[in-house]
Amino acid sequence: MDKSDRIRACYQHACLRYVCREQMTNESLRKRFVIDDKNYSTASRIIADTINEGFIKPYDPENKSKKHAKYIPYWA
Repeated sequence: MDKSDRIRACYQHACLRYVCREQMTNESLRKRFVIDDKNYSTASRIIADTINEGFIKPYDPENKSKKHAKYIPYWA
């Protein structure tokens, strides 16, 4: 997948999780993309790119912990 495909897939994953009354996390994205736990930075980069494009936003903007961060679609 190229960068735009990964961003779109990340956004769609966030939408699916939101509809299921859950939030997307780094861990849930790694499971979706079959990324090893030790390569968590790859998922973090995809999440950061998707945030920069404006497709997702932090669930709790007050949370400063990246480890426990959750994300939702921009329209939620």
